[in-house]
Amino acid sequence: MTGPTPQRAAPEPLEGPVVGTVTGGTIIWFALFLVQLPFYGWYSDHGHAWWIWTCLAGTGLGLIGIWYVRGRDAALKRAAAADSPAGTPEGPEGSEHPGGPRTPNP
Repeated sequence: MTGPTPQRAAPEPLEGPVVGTVTGGTIIWFALFLVQLPFYGWYSDHGHAWWIWTCLAGTGLGLIGIWYVRGRDAALKRAAAADSPAGTPEGPEGSEHPGGPRTPNP
């Protein structure tokens, strides 16, 4: 018999193009819905109509996911800008925002 498993520190979370990944997945769900829609009668006759509605549900949940990850991404960028020193390209004075590049205050 062996002893308890030693505890290790949790790894850093993986970050990547989350917005693009969720958007791509949503597009795939919607494309699958559109491709299956003309065959609704066949799916219904064979008891598989739920496949079509699953694709539509995936599209709807994907739209919610896009909204969520875009907000998360914006919050992470705001937090990173607030943590960086002022006057650097990553800082508040040199960062870009929806209105275009900021200019220093006089």
